[in-house]
Amino acid sequence: MLELICLRHWPTDWNREKRLQGRRDRPLADSSRRELEALAMPPELLQLPWFCSPLRRAQQTAAALGIDFEVAAALTEMDWGAWEGQRIEDLRRDDPAGMAAAESRGLALRPPGGESPDEVRRRLDIWAETLRQQGYRRAGAVCHKGVMRALLAAACDWDMRGKAPFRLDYRRLQSFCWDGERWQPGRLNRPLIGS
Repeated sequence: MLELICLRHWPTDWNREKRLQGRRDRPLADSSRRELEALAMPPELLQLPWFCSPLRRAQQTAAALGIDFEVAAALTEMDWGAWEGQRIEDLRRDDPAGMAAAESRGLALRPPGGESPDEVRRRLDIWAETLRQQGYRRAGAVCHKGVMRALLAAACDWDMRGKAPFRLDYRRLQSFCWDGERWQPGRLNRPLIGS
């Protein structure tokens, strides 16, 4: 069994504006950098092997917390395609029927030119199984909301229609366990030191 302890990157300017970032490589907002100065990773978790998304906002978060990491492409945020830079509320206002149809697809929702949450989950399955086969039992991952929502959906058999079965606090650590065939929820909403 592999336990993957996930932390979402701290906010960028686009997060604060509620824009879909996806693969756009936005840096952390200045306020996020200041917030991270007051936080720390629990020392026992710093000893784990850590992996990080290739996107700058995740790497800046990891570095600010003193995490030594290896980049893992599987942890990249969901590709929002043509919707990147847009706000969901604007997409819903401009095309209510089209957005309602897209959102009703749940795990199969795929923005034009992007990828679905189910595709995100599949790449995470492959990556986690590679780690498990290499003998990893616990590892950390600095990643993205889309990655963590895909893991939550898989761990809780949530089809992403309606509300999530658990409310994740994206400023806390979220643990998911991979047994070689499926994900299970681990310890959710574990605080960082100072939060």
